[in-house]
Parts: sequence; structure tokens; C-alpha cells
Amino acid sequence: MLFEILLAVVMGAIIYLFLTKKKEDKLSMGDGWWGKGQKPDSEEDVAIYPFKVETSDSEINYLHRRLDEVRFAEPLEDSRFQYGFNSNYLKKVVAYWRNQFNWKKQVEVLNKFPQFKTKIEGIDVHFLHVKPSHVPEGQSAKPLLMVHGWPGSVYEFYKIIPLLMDPGNHGLSSEHVFEIICPSIPGYGFSEAPHKQGFNSVCAARVFYKLMLRLGFQEFYTQGGDWGSLISTNLAQIAPSHVKGVHLNMATVTTLHFKQLLSITLGRYLPGLFGFEEVDVQRMFPFKTKVLYRMLAEGGYFHLHATKPDTAGCGLNDSPVGLAAYILEKFSTWTNPAFRDLEDGGLEKLSVQVPAGIASFPYEVLHMPQSWLQQKYANIVSFSYMARGGHFAAFEEPELLAEDILQFVGKVEKGNFAKKLGCGLL
Repeated sequence: MLFEILLAVVMGAIIYLFLTKKKEDKLSMGDGWWGKGQKPDSEEDVAIYPFKVETSDSEINYLHRRLDEVRFAEPLEDSRFQYGFNSNYLKKVVAYWRNQFNWKKQVEVLNKFPQFKTKIEGIDVHFLHVKPSHVPEGQSAKPLLMVHGWPGSVYEFYKIIPLLMDPGNHGLSSEHVFEIICPSIPGYGFSEAPHKQGFNSVCAARVFYKLMLRLGFQEFYTQGGDWGSLISTNLAQIAPSHVKGVHLNMATVTTLHFKQLLSITLGRYLPGLFGFEEVDVQRMFPFKTKVLYRMLAEGGYFHLHATKPDTAGCGLNDSPVGLAAYILEKFSTWTNPAFRDLEDGGLEKLSVQVPAGIASFPYEVLHMPQSWLQQKYANIVSFSYMARGGHFAAFEEPELLAEDILQFVGKVEKGNFAKKLGCGLL
């Protein structure tokens, strides 16, 4: 117990001093150019072009040859996923990929929704743009920007898109229907990677803001988890008059005040003093095991990506099997940490003033209580403890996430109506 308290205090103090040292007062939108070479003098092409996923027999044959030539490293005896992706199970994945996976069918699935590309700040940005086929009388479709995370893509949203476009036919409330825009983060999927240094979440937010304006949306909702959470948050910070609400299934703060640091040691015993619910206590304590050790066990990739991305990229780009193991491992342990024991792996800038909805899933990599998040998200209108699910919420539990998005938007819309009505009576 004493060790846990001392460790938490020391770690908290280090985090607090490091992250508060360069805190900025405001987040400016800025501008950028991420294309090759110098920015041309001519105006950027703002046209939007249809896009379809395509592959060829030569590409598939090359992949098959690489899979046939794979060399596996033997795992430790009696180990499962405790040390990463178990190569014994990886052999089964590769065998399926090589002999059973239907590429033509998968390409058809990927082309299920309309896709487009447009040039923004010098790079091609890929996005899905899906409009509902039917909007109930008296309603209009609400634009919703959905942003994926790592390791992920717009494919995370393929299950949830139909639920949000036509909720009534899926057993959900039909009070709101959505027109959905899902962009690929630059460098992910079919979006071009930046060619210059310095691209960050604020830059991505600005690119997506320009995308929404280009599509004709002056007001819209945004939703995301992982990097999508941070990008959506930054978007709400740089363009609060355009973002009607931000819904997140992974919300974090990077600066803890003294009371919050104190809650690391005392929150388990005096939860009410720190605004903790019983669920917060269950998900956070013992802090050493559920937070510190979990971040150490699952955060190695983050330090590698932040410091040596080119080194990691060389190996991952060259080896399809290595890339599969690297990504699928996260779909195992970030869906449920207990899956490690199964053989199959079963920038804090300023506060966000726009309405925020938080869906807290039980097996998310890191849980943060509402009392912590309120310092950053000043107007939390919905905070939901989800019954099940982990890091890839839209992919794992599309019905649960869709239902939470719908109820969040309902609260925001009712609040906006009340404000307008109140103004009209003055």
C-alpha cells in the first residue's frame, strides 16, 4: 500500500510538472502546406473526385508470394498473448489470409459506401460521404464527421453507418438521422501522407474543418475515439462556432490539477470527495495495476511511434505478416485485456466549450472519470458508462455507440431549441 501511494505521488508530480510547463492559453487554427516541394503560387484545386478501392491480380499474387515466404519466430513455451502476438496463432491467421480470404468480395465490401478524394493543403484527402436514402418528414439529416484512430481506418465505421443513417429500421430512436462524413487521417488508408515534418492533431483537425466547409457544412457534429478523439477535440477548439457538439468514446486530459493528483492516492477510499462514481473506482483502482502497469504494458508502441517512426515503418511497410501481427495484437488486448491469456488473443491546450458527450467503455486502454474530464470539456451534457466494449467501439459495439450518439445529439438539439426559444421571449 505504501509503495502504491509513493509511486502514484511521484508519477503524478512528474506528469504535472512536465505537462503544465508549456501550457498555452489558446489554440489557433493556423495554416499549412504538406505537399511535395514548395507551395505553388496557383490556387489549390478544390474539386472533389469520386474514388473506388481497386486491386489487381498482380498485387494479390505478390502478397501471396510474400505470405508463402514468411519466417515465423517460435513463441515461449506456454505463452499466449502476454508478450505480444503469439506466432502459433499468427500461423493460422496467415493460412486463412493466404488460402481462404476473398479479395474480390472484400473490395466490394470496401466500396459499399460512396467515397471521394479532394486536395487540401497539398495532399489528397480520402473520405466516405454517406447520405440517408430517406429522411422522415419534418426532419433534416444532421452532418456528422466521424474520425477513426490507430490502428484503424474508416472501415471501423462500416457497421455503425447504417444505424445512424436509418436508426428507426434498426430498433433505435428515429428522432435524428445523420449524413455521415468519414475521412481517412492523412497517412492512413487512402489519404496521402504529409511530405513535411510537423503534422499533428491540430493540423488534421484544420484539414477536416476545411473539408466540411468544402462540402457545404457550416455546422456539424463530430465523433471519434483514440486519435479521432483528439482531432475532434481540437476541431471543437479551433472552430467552436461550427461544431455543434463533440461525442467521444475515448476522452483524456493531459494536465492534472492538485486535487486530481490527490485523488490518485485517496480516491479509492474517499470517492465522493473527488466526484468519483463507483464505476470509476472499479476501473481505476488499484491504480498501480489498472493504470500505471497497464499503460506501461500497452504504451510501448506510442513511444516508438513518437521517437523512431521511420525505423518501425521500414519493417512494417516491408512485411505484410509483421504488419498484421502489429495491428491485430491491438485488436486483441485493446478490446479486452483478459484476451492476453487466451490462445487466440480473443495536448492539453484549452477547454472545449461546445457540448460534449462521453461514452466510457469498460475495456478502454485508459479510464478517466467525469470529474477529471470536466476541466477540459466544460460542457459535458452526457457521460455514459457503457455496458461492454473496448477501444474500437464503433467496430465492436456499433449499436451501443449509435444509441449513445443519438441520445447525446437529442440532448444538444433540445438544449439549442430551449436557448432559441428563450432568446425569442426576451
